[in-house]
Amino acid sequence: MSKITKTALSIIVIAIIILAFIAGYTLGGQPSYTPTDNLGIVEQAWTFIFNDYVEKEKLDAQKLRQAAIEGMIEELDDPYTSYLEADDYQMGVSSLEGEFNGIGAHVMVRDEQLTVIAPIADSPAARAGIMTGDIILAIDGINTTDMSLMDAVLQIRGPRGTPVTLLILHQGEAEPEEIEVIRDKIEISSVNLEMKEGIAHISIAHFTERTDQELSQALKSIKEQGATGIILDLRSNPGGLLDAVINSASYFLPAGTVVDVVSNENKLDSFQVHSDYPVTDLPMVVLVDNYSASGSEVLAGALQDYGRAIIAGNKTFGKGSVNVLRELSDGSGLYITTARWLTPGGRLIEGEGITPDYELDFNEFDAVQWAIDYLKNQR
Repeated sequence: MSKITKTALSIIVIAIIILAFIAGYTLGGQPSYTPTDNLGIVEQAWTFIFNDYVEKEKLDAQKLRQAAIEGMIEELDDPYTSYLEADDYQMGVSSLEGEFNGIGAHVMVRDEQLTVIAPIADSPAARAGIMTGDIILAIDGINTTDMSLMDAVLQIRGPRGTPVTLLILHQGEAEPEEIEVIRDKIEISSVNLEMKEGIAHISIAHFTERTDQELSQALKSIKEQGATGIILDLRSNPGGLLDAVINSASYFLPAGTVVDVVSNENKLDSFQVHSDYPVTDLPMVVLVDNYSASGSEVLAGALQDYGRAIIAGNKTFGKGSVNVLRELSDGSGLYITTARWLTPGGRLIEGEGITPDYELDFNEFDAVQWAIDYLKNQR
């Protein structure tokens, strides 16, 4: 796998809902393997249909090609692999730049259900009453049961000022609720800093092009303020750009691998921290939950493997795959899973997640206060 420069670790068509492929992605060139010799009976079937089918006026080559591709993808049973029509492919090429038109909610597929990872603070989604853990049962009346993540994202996308109606099942509720959300331009910060009792509480909402600069500024600020420890809050962080994750790790680790990527040919590529970054040695607690996914799992796993930080909270989501956007000759494309991530210690993230060193019940504990108390007790 070639070096990925603006590769998203998870989310990446920054969809209306801020994205949500939560799976790493990159733009791909031509694949090295073209198994055309195996298409014999497919070509035969195509020929028979066009030569023999009784109602020739019904034959639409474009629709049949699309149906064939979608059938192959369906057989893969991978929610992160999708077919994109030409317009949708162009949407998928967008980077995570920290702003987008949408409803302002991170989503992904969990237990075959389209699930809200987190609404963005003060976003249209949050104001409309959409909450973390909500299941989206339908989008504008279309059932999401058989939708891939990409299909769902593209259904929710739309111009600023237009409505989208979501059928939402809240956690703990028996009956769903229809919620109309008006799409809008969403501008968000990646990093938020708050000093508490001499401890720096740094939250990273997701990893974007802004994260490096914002995290650098936050770390400079806490040094000036004499912080004695860091709480790195990755709860409900759905991932983002690989570069941003590597950059973030480089502020906390002086050397070493951040993540290993294993390709479909079992080739392993290691992504290393940047040796020229200023590294803080302040003691750290990393907070995670069931909705910490993809890039946030990579960062938490690396800090845990090196013993750099204590991980506290709940087991993470378990989204550990890399996706590539491949363009087809007609302008459409495939969003296809190509590799898996391993932590520096060799742990598989996909389907496994990161198990915290300390399990916390967020209904019983104020996680930030727990982390503050922990850090103070380590002095």
